[in-house]
Amino acid sequence: MTTNPDLGWMLTEIVSVPEVQHAVVVSNDGLEMGRSPGIGRDDAERLAAACSGLQSLSRGVASGFGDGTTRQIVIEYGGGYLFLVAAGAGTHLAVVAAETVDAGLVAYQMQTLVARIGSHLGVAPRQEAAGAGDLR
Repeated sequence: MTTNPDLGWMLTEIVSVPEVQHAVVVSNDGLEMGRSPGIGRDDAERLAAACSGLQSLSRGVASGFGDGTTRQIVIEYGGGYLFLVAAGAGTHLAVVAAETVDAGLVAYQMQTLVARIGSHLGVAPRQEAAGAGDLR
């Protein structure tokens, strides 16, 4: 069994953008793989689980009306934004920001970060255990 490295160190730059509060690297299956300073483990895990659900929903919409891929999700809620972008094989970068954030700057910085460090963010597909059946 291999373990994934903590990818939180890569998120320091994105949280330096004014009004950005937190950043988390999440796997497709909802695991927190790295978090920025300032967000606790419980909150990071809750955000990772929510992002997994959002990705699943967006893939369903994209499959029904597009080519099946989702490039980004932006949610505006009372008090702020959640930005979610694909960040490598099986991973996503989530950023939480205040409502006064420059959304364009955040989106640009996220894409720049993903392009620069995407190779560190990939997750190998899970291997099925020997003898395990199809659970679908």
